[in-house]
Amino acid sequence: MRYVVGYTENDRGQDALELATSLALTQSAGIDLVTVLDWPQDGSAAPGTARAAEALERAAASVPSAVKVTTHVRLADSFAAGLLEAAAELDAGLIVIGASSNGLLRRFTVGSVANAVLHSSPLPVALSPRGYRHRDRFTRMSCAVGARAGAEAVLDVAVESAARRSLPLRLISLVALDQREAENSGEAINQAHRHANSVLVRAVEQLPQGHDASIMVAHGRTIEQAIDDIEWDAGELVIVGSSRLAQHSQLFLGSTANKMLRALPVPMVVVPRDWNLAAA
Repeated sequence: MRYVVGYTENDRGQDALELATSLALTQSAGIDLVTVLDWPQDGSAAPGTARAAEALERAAASVPSAVKVTTHVRLADSFAAGLLEAAAELDAGLIVIGASSNGLLRRFTVGSVANAVLHSSPLPVALSPRGYRHRDRFTRMSCAVGARAGAEAVLDVAVESAARRSLPLRLISLVALDQREAENSGEAINQAHRHANSVLVRAVEQLPQGHDASIMVAHGRTIEQAIDDIEWDAGELVIVGSSRLAQHSQLFLGSTANKMLRALPVPMVVVPRDWNLAAA
């Protein structure tokens, strides 16, 4: 397994590197650190190539020796395009990027690069919150479960991934309660519990016997409030599915995932529709 990491020598690049290191340590995977420079308009050598290569070598040297790191300076029309091209050529299983640099500490704001990758990647994309500094194996995997089409696919990916990495699996159902319909809030919560329990039964059937699995139903006036009421491990990773509006085998961040992204204090992996479980 190889992970392509979009790297720049700033806080956002460091966030991505920290997340990729944690992922690689958990999965025994290799890291491909990629910096993308713009194509020179006059056909000359790209300015800053040597400086970018030196920055990549410094970053690679900071990664634990247990993780194999390869560095790449790419030329492309955009950073996102260069990352996607590198991921395809290197047969990567995941793209890792940092949050936009103007987000609040430990929170996400999706910048232009992340947005472009999320709308076009055929691979899962791991997003690191700003200020992420957990450089160790993950301790728990969570999966956001819903009732919409495609929810079963992301559950299958989460189950397979948790089993392969021997990580406890927590299923999370988020309920936003409309205060204008307060009389129906109790039924909405009960329905969420029933659905989450049915999903848990399915997950347990797929997991190895005795594998730790649990559910959490969280609610609030908004998705963001529901997330704030959940306790998160420092070594937690959340898996979500892409929007049902996404094209076949591509990503598209839906409205619920976007709301989750604004509030999560831990990394998120967005999985394309119909993603091949063999590469999970």
